[in-house]
Amino acid sequence: MAVLEVSGLCKSFGETLAVDGLGFSVGEGETYGLLGPNGAGKTTAISMIAGVLGRDGGEVRVGGQRHHPAGRRTKAMIGYVPQEPALYPDLTGRRNLRFFARLHGLAREEAGRRAAEVLELVGLTGRGDDLVGTYSGGMARRLNIAAGLLNRPRLLILDEPTAGVDPQSRNAIFDAVRRLTADGVAVLYTTHYMEEAERLCDRVGILDGGRMRAEGTRRELVALVGERDQVTLRAEGDLGAAVRALAAIAEAGEVSEREDGVELLVRDARAVLPRILAAVTGTGASVGSVEVREPDLEAVFLHLTGRALRD
Repeated sequence: MAVLEVSGLCKSFGETLAVDGLGFSVGEGETYGLLGPNGAGKTTAISMIAGVLGRDGGEVRVGGQRHHPAGRRTKAMIGYVPQEPALYPDLTGRRNLRFFARLHGLAREEAGRRAAEVLELVGLTGRGDDLVGTYSGGMARRLNIAAGLLNRPRLLILDEPTAGVDPQSRNAIFDAVRRLTADGVAVLYTTHYMEEAERLCDRVGILDGGRMRAEGTRRELVALVGERDQVTLRAEGDLGAAVRALAAIAEAGEVSEREDGVELLVRDARAVLPRILAAVTGTGASVGSVEVREPDLEAVFLHLTGRALRD
């Protein structure tokens, strides 16, 4: 069952189209990753989905119901964790959580019980009675996630939750996400870390320039490049002739000319590399450098957008 359904989502800021016709869905117990570089439109998209930012067009459904920014019933199904922790540093972690739980309408005793539960989930029980101002950045992000879980959401939205955190906190966040999805919570997870998306997400949507370039499981996305290695040669000379020479190599798939060289997809690139170099230099072109990427989400992103994920 789809917990979240998004279709035709659009948002402009002046003449800048930040999100352009975005559509996808997230099912129960699924972690869906929105993967893209900074500025791709990820935060704008999830802010609209969470209802903290108005949208210019499109529809959002949560739990099968139309979701409007002012809709209390659907908002109650969502836990939203922004990039920057929204916490009171002069209160303890536990008091922060009890305060936010009361804002959700929980009675005093239930607020205390729920605060203890989410502290345990994010691995902060031992620091729950310390002031948040004494927490590390990673601990503050974990407490921020705990705050987003107080209302027992069906959909948890995490916006770059591991940016700048230590490895221990990153692993704790991953463990918490896995425990939540095991309980049926749908997780929408934005990141610009390819390795996180590969490790944690059931499906991934590749977002660039506010548009969905492709989506699917890792295997489905890697299949877009034919499960071939991507070879990029920085070269000077007659690049058109170099492209034609490379196209004649039996193992080569798609070959294209780039601004500063040529790129091709090929099976077992390391074995074929001597022939690739011979073909290019045989046209009189000079090769400055060679880069070989084995199939992964980074290679898919480069193939779809023509640039590296973190450019």
